[in-house]
Amino acid sequence: MTAIVDYDTGNLRSVCNALGRIGAEYIITSDPKVIRSARRVLLPGVGEASSAMEKLRVRGLCEVLTTLTQPVLGICIGMQLMCRGSEEGDARCLGIFDTDVRRLMPCKEEGIKVPHMGWNRVEEISSPLFKGVDNGAFVYFVHSFAPDLCNETIASSQHGRKFSSALQKRNFYGTQFHPEKSGIVGDIILHNFMEL
Repeated sequence: MTAIVDYDTGNLRSVCNALGRIGAEYIITSDPKVIRSARRVLLPGVGEASSAMEKLRVRGLCEVLTTLTQPVLGICIGMQLMCRGSEEGDARCLGIFDTDVRRLMPCKEEGIKVPHMGWNRVEEISSPLFKGVDNGAFVYFVHSFAPDLCNETIASSQHGRKFSSALQKRNFYGTQFHPEKSGIVGDIILHNFMEL
């Protein structure tokens, strides 16, 4: 059973629909005992980093999440919350990934708009999370902030600057893009996560 962490940050329905498409069993919960006992954990999210971190703190989930030993996948802001900190709201985050989240900068001359919304490539991919995914495959993004490149980067993308579009450290994984909105490629990535 996969636990989808409910901390009132949206996009649960699309994540549930995607898991349903690939035949995965899941439960939506904020119960620490259920999260700890799950075979896998998904930390989705949309919204603002400092308020999302506060929602995790209020539910007593920070220590729970950082001490999990099963595979954990953070999606979008879920991955950002697993980093050291974010410029968004000057948030101190969970510190699982050894990198910081910075704002993407628009550039009118180059046609770079923020938020970064739509399809973009994931490149320099590595990790079993991307088994069966071609380098340069397109995935779907909706974000204004992104983690810097670091030793834990397992995929990168370019939007004004190069950033980590996926991270991995031990049993912890994260995607800046939304696999649940990324069509067949996203389904492959979610299926791979379920096989970890």
